[in-house]
Amino acid sequence: MAFQLLHTDSECRARAGVLQTAHGSIDTPIFMPVGTRATVKATDNYYLDNTIGAQIILGNTYHLYLRPGSDIIESAGGLHKFMDWKKPILTDSGGYQVYSLGSMRKISEEGVMFNSHIDGSRHFFTPENVVKIQKSIGADIIMAFDECPPYPSTYAYAMKSMKLTHRWLDRCLKTFHEAQGPHAYSQVFAPIVQGSVFKDLRRESCAFVAEKNSPINAIGGLSVGEPHDKMYEITDQCTQHLPLDKARYLMGVGLPENILECISMGVDMFDCVLPSRNARHGILYTAEGLIHIKNARWKDDFSPIDETSPSPLSRNHSKAYLRHLFLSKEILASQIATVHNLSFY
Repeated sequence: MAFQLLHTDSECRARAGVLQTAHGSIDTPIFMPVGTRATVKATDNYYLDNTIGAQIILGNTYHLYLRPGSDIIESAGGLHKFMDWKKPILTDSGGYQVYSLGSMRKISEEGVMFNSHIDGSRHFFTPENVVKIQKSIGADIIMAFDECPPYPSTYAYAMKSMKLTHRWLDRCLKTFHEAQGPHAYSQVFAPIVQGSVFKDLRRESCAFVAEKNSPINAIGGLSVGEPHDKMYEITDQCTQHLPLDKARYLMGVGLPENILECISMGVDMFDCVLPSRNARHGILYTAEGLIHIKNARWKDDFSPIDETSPSPLSRNHSKAYLRHLFLSKEILASQIATVHNLSFY
């Protein structure tokens, strides 16, 4: 498991590299489709592999732990076999999902007590058991369990949260190195930088994370409601303080323009639910801008959805046809739109 930096742009900090994993190599910069519950909604592995060209996808520890359960996935031989995906998988630790639960969770030094959004049952996540769950699931890349502070946060809260994330990181790493996983392939652990929008906290967190010498360092706590210029400012600072020879992963970002801007700052890896989520609502990303395919203007437009798309579904079907599918609530509408958006990304 290693990251190799191949080239850096002469006019900005954009980079090209290769991340080697047990289930194949990943060319960076890379956008990772989000397969929260062991599936990328509204598409299948054939399109992910052959049309979209996904080199890695995400699973989510929180959701997979609750359903079907990490014991079921482990019994199936791991997430790769369970969902028949042969390429790399990254699992988010569930920290962001726990953050999203609001009043349904309580954070302490030991971990997070939360109520399931499915049935209200009580569960407890700690840095130790979250790492063990991810090892059991069989992710190639295991993310640290962190606390994601909301935006806006006071400086005092952001500092307290960052310090807690750092203490949790040490506990995560201890478990990662000591706990034996059930799968006979290497897994890598990725720490996460926090600190909200405060530059001195981000510098401190970058230094703490860099000391762990992981092939991948993540930037968390952004794209949580802050203005884009603030997100760019903090991302720019983090990439200047994280090691040059390690992959940088900006979590949860974002719009196409966000991704391009952050690539120019030296970010290597991205994920976001927007392309697949918006696809299911009929919002398409194209080089010419957004298309809201349900609008009446497309009802008799028989031109291709996007004749420049890598997806044959977008080149062979018309805008009028896709609009008809959406208005008729046909499942195929979501599939065509999802494959289109992920191919664009």
